[in-house]
Amino acid sequence: MTTVLVTGAAGFIGSNFVRHWRAAHPGDRVVGLDALTYAGVRGNVEGLDGVEFVHGSIANTELVEHLLRTHRVDVVVNFAAESHNSLAILRPGDFFATNVMGTQGLLEAVRRVGVSRFHHISTCEVYGDLPLDVDDAFTEDSPYLPRTPYNAAKAGGDHVVRAYGLTYDVPVTITNCSNNYGPFQFPEKVIPLFTTRALAGEPLPLYASTKNRREWLHVDDHAAAIDAVIHHGTVGETYNVGSGVEVDIEGIADSVLGALDLGPEFKTIVPDRPSHDRRYLLDSSKLRRELGWAPRVGWDEGIAATVDWYRANEAWWRPLIGRSPVVEGAW
Repeated sequence: MTTVLVTGAAGFIGSNFVRHWRAAHPGDRVVGLDALTYAGVRGNVEGLDGVEFVHGSIANTELVEHLLRTHRVDVVVNFAAESHNSLAILRPGDFFATNVMGTQGLLEAVRRVGVSRFHHISTCEVYGDLPLDVDDAFTEDSPYLPRTPYNAAKAGGDHVVRAYGLTYDVPVTITNCSNNYGPFQFPEKVIPLFTTRALAGEPLPLYASTKNRREWLHVDDHAAAIDAVIHHGTVGETYNVGSGVEVDIEGIADSVLGALDLGPEFKTIVPDRPSHDRRYLLDSSKLRRELGWAPRVGWDEGIAATVDWYRANEAWWRPLIGRSPVVEGAW
């Protein structure tokens, strides 16, 4: 039996990972830790079979140390992060506090107790952005060139992880992932935002740079990639996780509207946010070649299933509308 501590467990990717781990490794135990900031939803994980939920922060080193010792944790998977680019422009200090210093506090507890693996979830955005008119992709050796407070805070957290690995021999791995989508994503993010607004008959706000594009990966494929890295990845290594599928903001709106049989009249243009990155694309060949991982959920299939999930689960997302502390365009 393995005991896994999942931080940020009540968030979108964290809660989907918890479900994946319980299904793939039913004999293991999971301890879910989450500070339950505005985007954390306790019901995403609380009450799941084989999961013990704890309300607390990764910055509380003493709490984390207590959990590691009392539960005899073998593996720590760190999803805990502030992650909304627009909010980071308005409240950058919150992002550096959690993503850098919170990660350091978590690692300090791990250093004191010891685990067999500390896996850290990062983002493609630490590498900066790419021009729209080239075929380049970021590799694990690409330099870090973050452009926004969120990007910079995540980059800082990555450096902390590597420093603890090299200085204190903490057995770390890192994955840098492309944009995720799927069920249980907080409705401030673009795909659930578009979906819930369309379901309510409201306009879909597209940033003025409608051709800026992102690489999109279904959250189930991300969870499977993390599982592969934990079990078969090399300590000290970083792995990019991407689908290779790029979709621009207008294409996302069209896919959501198409899944709901709605027309383009629902699209409306809003001003860009500052330092709006143009394009991200990851070269995930290392992960595919060395660990045999490959995405299984295609864009058309995945976006249709995601829209269907939000249509069937209004009781989950309706209470969250308006909970986000950021208003787009309030720069």
